[in-house]
This record gives sequence, C-alpha cells and structure tokens, in this order.
Amino acid sequence: MRITQGTFSFLPDLTDAQIRAQIEYCLGRGWAVSVEYTDDPHPRNAYWEMYGMPMFDLKDAAGVMAEVDACRKTFPDHYVKVNAFDATLGWESLRLSFIVNRPKKEPGFGLLREEGAGRTQRYSVRAYATERPEGERYT
Repeated sequence: MRITQGTFSFLPDLTDAQIRAQIEYCLGRGWAVSVEYTDDPHPRNAYWEMYGMPMFDLKDAAGVMAEVDACRKTFPDHYVKVNAFDATLGWESLRLSFIVNRPKKEPGFGLLREEGAGRTQRYSVRAYATERPEGERYT
C-alpha cells in the first residue's frame, strides 16, 4: 500500500531534480521551507518530527536539498516530507507539502469495525506499522 499524503502523492516518487524544482518554486515565492519525518504516517498524525530548523530567509535550493539528504541518511526507513509555509499577510499557512522519502516496505492500514448499541457501526483506521515499537516500525 502506498501512503498518499500531500501534493504529488498519487504520482511516482519525485526525482531529486524534481524535488529541487519544487523547492526553487517555493523559495521564489518567499515561502519558508522545513523538513519533517515520521514512522507513523496515520492521516490524523499531523505532528511529524521536525528535522533541523525552518529555513526562513534561504534563497538557494541547495541548502534545503542538503537538509533533505541529511534527513534521508539519518532516517532511511521513515517518511520524510518538505513543507512550504507562506507567512505573508492574509495567508500565514502551509502552501505546499510533499513526501520526498518512503520506507522500502509500506505495510498500510487496517479497518477496524466496532459494533455499538442497536445496529450502530463505528469504524476506525489503524496503521499496521504501529504493531511494532516506535523507531523499529520499518526495519
């Protein structure tokens, strides 16, 4: 199963040249860029771990690519994404987010069904990866 979160997630993995082009697009608009990683990509896990500090006044995509490469090397079996934040008046929100690294094996999610009072059915989603402890989920 392939996790589909963020922009471009339904496309094949981006090459480094394509990632650099997207970063240049973000920097060209004055957006702050950051790199995040996680081993729990559940859709409701909105708080991934930040790798390094947000890069606010950066003008060169090479600096962001160096952070991406360092994060990939440090966490090769994690999901890594690039975020672009627009801090201009009236926006002040995330404008672009895309995955730049995935584990070799993505175990996916299971659907859990719970029966309630009467004929009520409740559904929830559980990541198969969470069956293993944090830090060992994709090894």
